[in-house]
Parts: sequence; C-alpha cells; structure tokens
Amino acid sequence: MSDEFAPVDPADPTHLTGPADPTMIRVDQFLPHPPAKVWRALTEPELIAGWLMPGDFRLEVGHRYTMQGVPIPATGFSGTVQAEVLAFEEGKSLRIGWQDAHPAEGAQVDWAITWTVEAEGTGTRLFLVHEGFDPDNPVQQRARTIMGGGWRTGIMSRLGAVLERI
Repeated sequence: MSDEFAPVDPADPTHLTGPADPTMIRVDQFLPHPPAKVWRALTEPELIAGWLMPGDFRLEVGHRYTMQGVPIPATGFSGTVQAEVLAFEEGKSLRIGWQDAHPAEGAQVDWAITWTVEAEGTGTRLFLVHEGFDPDNPVQQRARTIMGGGWRTGIMSRLGAVLERI
C-alpha cells in the first residue's frame, strides 16, 4: 500500500502536506482574515515583532537584517538570526534566507523560509515551507522537530493574535 492511500490521522500535523520530509517543515494554516491583512503581518516590522521576533525587516530583495529571539540550547540556536529577503511577489509570497548569527558547534544552518498567501473564501490560506535541514545532522533534526511544533502552534497562535489587533 502506498503512502497516498494510507489512512489519514487528523492529529498528525503532516496530514495535509504528505509524508514528512526530513529536510523541511510544511505548515498549512487557514486564517479568518483577508489576504491583505495577513500580508501586512508578514511584512511590517512592528507587526512581525509581535508574532515572530523583533528586527529591522524591509520588503526589498537583498535586504539583510537581524532578528533577536530566545536562545534554544537543545538546538544550538544562539537567539540571533541573520536573515535576508531572497524574493517576494507583492501580496502573495515572501522568501527569507535564515542563518544563526552565532551557532553552537555542529549547529550551523542555511535555511530558507517561504510564506505563500492565498485567498480562501472570506479568509486566507497561509502556507509556510521552512527548508534546508540536514537529514544526517541530529542537531538539525532536533531543531526541525522543535521548530515544526513551534511554527504550527506558538507562532501561528501569535500571528492570529496580531491579526485580531490590526
């Protein structure tokens, strides 16, 4: 029996995106807000600070910026992200390069995070793809597990709270 015909477990966070790929995290989230509002939350620095991390983001390809978060020793994360706007399509998609500014030994990362915004009914379907995890690096796989849960729960919850306020 192939994976495409396997029974679906709705409690499994990958049930909408297929079998887990050890090199990436995928999130598919419906938000009861119009796409323009979701786009604002993804691209305005003061709003980003409310759901992700504070930083000097600017929607300009090639713009490099820093975000300051909380260190996570179990993953080797220093708490400081060096990011770069790699690409965007106004109102539709945003691709960010993401590296740890001061990684622990063996915890160097070179990730890309892509947000895609799609209108759905009176709301928005938001897709996240966080890619670049080394499947052979136990520290990165631990980071993938922790961050997968973080994107799906804490981050999406905080994003929803920011959207309610704007």
